[in-house]
Amino acid sequence: MRPRGPCRIARRACTRIVRKIILRNFQSPGDIVMLTAAVRDLHRCHPGEFVTDVRTSCPDLWHFNPHITPLDEHDPDVAIVDCHYPLIHRSNQEPRHFLDGFVEYLNEQLGLRIRVTAFKGDLYISQEEKDWFQSVELQEGRAQPFWLFASGGKFDFTTKWWDPARYQQVVDHFRGRIQFVQVGEDHHHHPAIDGVVDLRGQTTLRQLVRLMYHAQGTISAVSLLMHLAAAVEVKPGMPLNRPCVVVAGGREPPHFTAYPHHQFMHTVGALRCCDNGGCWKSRTRPLGDGDVQDRPEALCVDVVGNLPRCMDLISADDVIRRIELYFRGGALQ
Repeated sequence: MRPRGPCRIARRACTRIVRKIILRNFQSPGDIVMLTAAVRDLHRCHPGEFVTDVRTSCPDLWHFNPHITPLDEHDPDVAIVDCHYPLIHRSNQEPRHFLDGFVEYLNEQLGLRIRVTAFKGDLYISQEEKDWFQSVELQEGRAQPFWLFASGGKFDFTTKWWDPARYQQVVDHFRGRIQFVQVGEDHHHHPAIDGVVDLRGQTTLRQLVRLMYHAQGTISAVSLLMHLAAAVEVKPGMPLNRPCVVVAGGREPPHFTAYPHHQFMHTVGALRCCDNGGCWKSRTRPLGDGDVQDRPEALCVDVVGNLPRCMDLISADDVIRRIELYFRGGALQ
């Protein structure tokens, strides 16, 4: 038998078919952060086998991504995959993370063996964006370290909201020590908090990514800010992972949504309505807007005032202690 020389091996490599695919998903930004991780892991686990492009609701999350190549969706050689994560329907039963959702689906649809290779989404920051603050600081002086937060959220999942008065207590407690910057889209529910830099409705998604790079930490519901806190690179001199305090309650199972380096404040197991995983309820009360989330089966069954009881159990002092933990432990100075 003739040995396989390097030229013969090279010819085999050249004849390998490279598959062209466009991945589509038009869900919320947090979902798209999870899709960035799936694209990363597709290329890590199947190097050289795919050319990928995306069609999503959040083009800003794909800037500078080395795995994206513009493809024509009308090209007959391009396959279009509408991406879903049915794993979410088994999240109370299986010990797997949200990051596995799109990966599992792509494996099933494309016959692959992708595995999750990093515990975060895959976002990229240009050097110009990293230097963004420096030009401002040269004119205005060095900026105080700041924490990002949003005081509310989208109307489809009001069970994720925490009490704005408690956010105010947190801000007041750290007044003069931590500068808080409030963000949030103007068509969502984000009550004003005093004593903060108010950027509600004033940032694009890309600008929010840039702010996260420069942020010392963040307070978040189970929402985009939490995913960005994990996915966006940290500045030199910071801990390896950005501090993040998550006010989670009992809606979602912690193993499915938590990142290991966050302070993830959940109450799963403390109430009968979430004693076997997250309840996955959508709204505290019906809003009368015709949305399917007003259905009785989507409503919280244990409400205290304006909050789900699982969120009411988390006090301002609880959040304050979790923020202070990063300083007491030495991760932050």
